[in-house]
Amino acid sequence: MDKLFQIGDFIFRLCCPAEVTPPENFMKFEIGWGLPGEREPGLSEEDGVLKVPEYTYHIEVSDYLPEPDGKIVARRPDLLVFQRQAEGDGQLLESRLIGVKGRPDPYACYRETSANRGEILLMQDELRDLHIDPLFTSLLALERRLVRKDQMVLHCAYVEYRGEAILFSAPSETGKTTQAGLWEKYRGSRTVNGDRSLLGKKEGRWIAQGWPVCGTSEVCHNEAIPIKAVVMLSQAKENRAEKLKPGQAFPLLYSQITVNKWNMPDHLHTMDLIEDFLRSVPVIHLGCTISEEAVECLEEALQSLDA
Repeated sequence: MDKLFQIGDFIFRLCCPAEVTPPENFMKFEIGWGLPGEREPGLSEEDGVLKVPEYTYHIEVSDYLPEPDGKIVARRPDLLVFQRQAEGDGQLLESRLIGVKGRPDPYACYRETSANRGEILLMQDELRDLHIDPLFTSLLALERRLVRKDQMVLHCAYVEYRGEAILFSAPSETGKTTQAGLWEKYRGSRTVNGDRSLLGKKEGRWIAQGWPVCGTSEVCHNEAIPIKAVVMLSQAKENRAEKLKPGQAFPLLYSQITVNKWNMPDHLHTMDLIEDFLRSVPVIHLGCTISEEAVECLEEALQSLDA
């Protein structure tokens, strides 16, 4: 396979052998090559605009994984991150041994070879699991590229209502999918992604964008919609909505955004992006039950934003 993809503002080329099959949700972000015979490989055109990939990933299948060069800067049960300085310009390049929690050995090695190229070695016996969205998407370290384009991945249920996005965010098992379902049932909203959204700016306004991972919801669409509000959820015996001040909202939002804390420049830039986001996007805390009353409570709070 040799195809172009676009996630948010990041356009990249993905080259891999035929035995490597990206998940269906990932393929929703393919942008193609343009008309046959009219484009050189690596170029695409949409709406009259020529799109050129800024990064190329090469995936190969292997029976073993090498030990990456460099200093270990992060260690988790499912991830080992290395950094090294590139020859010549001295920029920091990253490598990763990528695993799955509960399994003893990594299934892939990601290695940046330059500022615009990455190589991935994938264990042969893991090909059968590549249909699982997070296993494939984790190969590409996308958040590392996207933060440099002023974009962030938020853990949330991304819902469209009357042409705007409502983002229900909270730790896992708190009720994001449940509240999104209540809005579908009682207000006719539509879930765009049940587990993630890519936050970015277009013409000065923050928008929610599609992401190729959607958790157990199995709802994944590649759409960009202006954001009405972020709703931070907690379970409660009574329904209560409160608009948060930026200082109150910051730690809640930060806790649900993918952040590479081992990379200080990217980490600091992410915090700057969150501050910018909070200057223009309201964040509401909703303590809620599983009921239509929870929908009514939030609806009233959202309407008050326009008053």
